[in-house]
Amino acid sequence: MTRTADEHADAAALLGAWALRACSAEETARVDAHLTDCAPCAEEAERLRSAVDLLHPHVDLDLPPTLRAEVLGACFSARKPAVSVPDYAQPYDAETARLDALLADLSGQEWATPVQLEWFEDESSATRSTSVAGVLGHLMAVDGMVAKTLGLPDPMTSSETAASDPLSRTEAVWQQMRHTPQGPGADADSPLTSMRETWRNQSYELIRTCSFSGAGVADIGVPYGDAVLPLRLALLDRAFETWIHATDIADAVDYPYVPPVPEHLRTLISVAVEMLPAILAARRQAGLASPPLPMTRPDARARSLRLQIEGESGGDWYLPLDGADGPAGPDNCVSHVVLDEVEFCRLAAGHLPPRQVAAAQQGDETAALELLYAMASMSRI
Repeated sequence: MTRTADEHADAAALLGAWALRACSAEETARVDAHLTDCAPCAEEAERLRSAVDLLHPHVDLDLPPTLRAEVLGACFSARKPAVSVPDYAQPYDAETARLDALLADLSGQEWATPVQLEWFEDESSATRSTSVAGVLGHLMAVDGMVAKTLGLPDPMTSSETAASDPLSRTEAVWQQMRHTPQGPGADADSPLTSMRETWRNQSYELIRTCSFSGAGVADIGVPYGDAVLPLRLALLDRAFETWIHATDIADAVDYPYVPPVPEHLRTLISVAVEMLPAILAARRQAGLASPPLPMTRPDARARSLRLQIEGESGGDWYLPLDGADGPAGPDNCVSHVVLDEVEFCRLAAGHLPPRQVAAAQQGDETAALELLYAMASMSRI
């Protein structure tokens, strides 16, 4: 049977989506029928399906890291997706995919490699030793708190892991793992061996639910122990922690691991910077920072600090020091803090001591140090 030019053009435009199995049933039938008597399209379809096979989550990390984005971009340039991942979930989508690719490249023995976790607690650095498997268990336990909020199944089923704070859930998972066989000899169906699949499925369902739920779900409150974050911030927090802990794993197994793409890293940095004035104000109320200057010196005016983050994802901000809503600008700036974009993130993750970073800052030393401590206080295990 002879195909018209319009039918050929229609089928050719659908080949990318067809290769990804993203066509509707009607579109799939049209493409399949066209491929039976169009040799050029059949050859192109075979090449595209081969490329899609390379995007399987178990591929080796030696493949070009941009391959998935390039193929999807080519497909979506001809046909926009019916349902898009919301902006606030895209960094989490990317970071979980990157971590999953790293984990796919590990040997059985590397899952037991010691990993040192670092964070900031009680005004000083805190550390905890675990393993690669333990880090993934921690991520799965905390991600489960977001999953529960969206009505998704919580992989933590025991009464202990049903706790509402990240530390208690993590401790329960680690306690369970201590009684689970580890290493190459572990049962293929054991909880430890299936952890990666469970975590990956949970991450996928989180992203899928956010994508199909529309904009209204972004402001649903997610409980993090004593704090409650809107879902849009909770998923950005999960993206940040996934990247930081993926870097912890990569360092432990001597694996190269780069920061998030600039667009996503810029979002994570901007959100953290916007939270700093409120965090500093809360620390003042808790007696962890000096009182606002106008309170101790009524004749003094409110101060601000200039925070400059260098790098492609950085920026330049004036932050109020004497109240979260106070004036901020060059006229009342008393200190200048300059950080590299990755250095800022490592500080916010509790991986750098604030006093070590403070040595290179200019202006009011106390103001700079108190802001750096506020940055570090955003971290947790």
